[in-house]
Amino acid sequence: MATRPTWQGYLRLSLVSCPVALYTATSRAGEVHFNMLHKETHNRIRMIPTDPKEGPVERSDIVKGYEIEKGHYVVVTDEEIKNVRLETTRSLDIERFVDEADIDRLYWNDPYYLVPDGEMAVEAFTVIREAMKKAGKVALGRLVMHQRERLMALEPRDRGILAYTIRSNREVKDPAEVFASIPDAKPSAQMVEIAAKIIDQQEGPFDPSQFKDRYEEALRALLKEKEKGAKVTAPEAPKEAEVVDLMEALKRSLGQGGERRAPAKRAAAKPAAPAKPAPRRPARKRA
Repeated sequence: MATRPTWQGYLRLSLVSCPVALYTATSRAGEVHFNMLHKETHNRIRMIPTDPKEGPVERSDIVKGYEIEKGHYVVVTDEEIKNVRLETTRSLDIERFVDEADIDRLYWNDPYYLVPDGEMAVEAFTVIREAMKKAGKVALGRLVMHQRERLMALEPRDRGILAYTIRSNREVKDPAEVFASIPDAKPSAQMVEIAAKIIDQQEGPFDPSQFKDRYEEALRALLKEKEKGAKVTAPEAPKEAEVVDLMEALKRSLGQGGERRAPAKRAAAKPAAPAKPAPRRPARKRA
């Protein structure tokens, strides 16, 4: 495998265990990154660690400190941090099985691929994977990664296991703290019905290939033009949304949604149209 594992240890289901490796399931390699340059020389800028009183310092003279109160730190060494070991430092023990729906979406975090680490691990890994598949549940376990013990959610995926880090309870803010400012208003039932029809028109399968980062594509186009020496001018700023009658906006949206609907869906809807005295979509479009 080309990439280096993020974590290596043992996957355990009761007394059954096998060596495994954890790999990140996503990549940021294709993103546009900028370097800081001097505006005249275009040399890359180096960030030099500086003590406010002593000036520049060598990295070998830098230690880790935890601020327990303003200006008062507890200093720890890398060796001391390494000596903080839990059983989960080298093992991922499956502790519980739950339904996927029991885990609030707020808690799902980063995805990883879990694979057997070596040929000798394949048999035990396959047994655990197939048992999980048969149970139809999500397995929960903990491991230590990046100096933190993290809860992991595991589920079979193809020949491997998909693992997600799960946020801790203190990491997730109470939505009531933010949503409390939203008035408890009851919208018009007719408006909700029209909005529901708009949603129905825009329904379709999820295809991640259709959702590209258009901002990044625009950045790459800008860089390509700059590389050619072209002068790039700012495009016309988009017009601000006008304040319009909500009901009228909903009706117009419903009509436009009918035009944007995929041809296959329109064809599927035609046989049912003659049975209705007044087909809904044309009528909404005229409105």
